[in-house]
Amino acid sequence: MLRRTFVAGIAFAALTAGGVAYAQDAVKIGMIVPMTGPSSSTGRQQEAAVKLWLAQNGGMMAGKKVELILKDDTGNADMTKRIAQEMVVNDKVHVLLGFGLTPLALAVAPIATQAKVPQVVSAAATAIITEQSPYIVRTSFTLPQVTVPMAEWAAKNGIKKVVTLVSDYGPGIDAEKAFVERFGKDGGTVTESLRVPLRNPDFAPFLQRVKDAAPDAVFVFVPSGFGATFMKQFADRELAKAGIKLIATGDVTDDDLLNDMGDAAVGVVNSHHYSAAHGSPENKAFVEAFKKANNGMRPNFMGVGAFDGMTLIAKAFEKTKGNTDGTALVEAMKGMSWTSVRGPVTIDPQTRDIVQDVYIRKVEKVGNELFNVEFAKIDQVKDPVKAAKQ
Repeated sequence: MLRRTFVAGIAFAALTAGGVAYAQDAVKIGMIVPMTGPSSSTGRQQEAAVKLWLAQNGGMMAGKKVELILKDDTGNADMTKRIAQEMVVNDKVHVLLGFGLTPLALAVAPIATQAKVPQVVSAAATAIITEQSPYIVRTSFTLPQVTVPMAEWAAKNGIKKVVTLVSDYGPGIDAEKAFVERFGKDGGTVTESLRVPLRNPDFAPFLQRVKDAAPDAVFVFVPSGFGATFMKQFADRELAKAGIKLIATGDVTDDDLLNDMGDAAVGVVNSHHYSAAHGSPENKAFVEAFKKANNGMRPNFMGVGAFDGMTLIAKAFEKTKGNTDGTALVEAMKGMSWTSVRGPVTIDPQTRDIVQDVYIRKVEKVGNELFNVEFAKIDQVKDPVKAAKQ
C-alpha cells in the first residue's frame, strides 16, 4: 500500500512538474459519469450531449483534435476516484468532466488539486463542491440556486404550511435548508422536514407522514432519475386528492423521464434552470439536433450541463491559445460568459459556480407529451449562500 501511494505520488509530481502542458497534439478530456445503476440516465444524457457537441464542432477545440475518454463509475465514489487517478496519471488528460452525484465530485477534488487539472462538474449540485478545490468549475447548478425561487413563489401564492421531503445526502440537505430558511423569512411555516435514504428509496411511508400532516404543499427534491418512482408513489398515496400540492425542484420532473410519469405529474409547479420547452431559438435547434442524434430522446438539464461543460472547456482553450496548463485553463474559465441553450450564463470569477436564469414552471400536457412550461423567470441567479458572503 505504501509503495502504491509513493508511486502515485511520483506520477503526480512528474505530471505537474512542467514540460507536458505544451507538447500535446490533442485535447484529452476524461469524462466520468454513471452509465449503469440508479443514476444511469444522468450518464446517458451527458454522454449524448458531449457527443453532439463534438459532432457539431468537428471534434475540435482551438484547432486541436479532441480525444474523449469516457468511463462508467456506476455511481460509486471509490471507483470515481480510482478512474480519475488513472486518467490523470496514465492517460494524462487535460480536463476532467462529469460527476453525476455529489459524493463522486467530492472524491475527485483532491486529485484535481494535486495534479492541477481542471475538474468541470457538469451534474452534481451541492453548494460546497467548488470550495473543495481551486480547480473545480461548475456548469450545472446548485440546489440553493434553484430552491430559493421556489420558496419565494410558494410564499407569494397562498401556500402557508409545507412539509419538506428530500433525499438524504448533500443536495437534498442543501435544498431542505434553503427552502426552510427562505420560506420562513417570507412568512411560511415548515411543519416537518423528512429525509429519505438515497440508496433504494421507498417514498411511500414518508408520503403517508406527509398526508397525515395535511400541509398545503409538500416541497420535494430527489436526484435526476428518481422522479418517476417518486411520482408513482405520490399518486398511489392520493396526496393530490387530499388537497396537498406538490412543489419541487426540476430534478423531480426531469425532462428525460417526464413522459413516463403520466398525468399524475400534470400541474406540478417546480423551479429549475433548463426545460426542453424553453422557447429560445438556440434551444429549439438544440432539442431538434439532440433528438435526431439519439433516437428521439429528449434532452434534460444533465445533458445541458455537459453540453455547456464542453463549451466552457473549448472557450478556455481558445483563450489560452491551446495551452493545456491546468492553472491557465481555470483562470481562463473564470468570468467566462456565453449564450447557452438555457439562456445567458456566466462563470462567477470568485466562486467558479455558474450564474444563470432560474425559471418557475408548471408541468402541462402539450399535444401528447408532458413539458415543464415556464411562466416566470428570475434573472441571473447566483448561488445564494456564496452570494451572501461576497
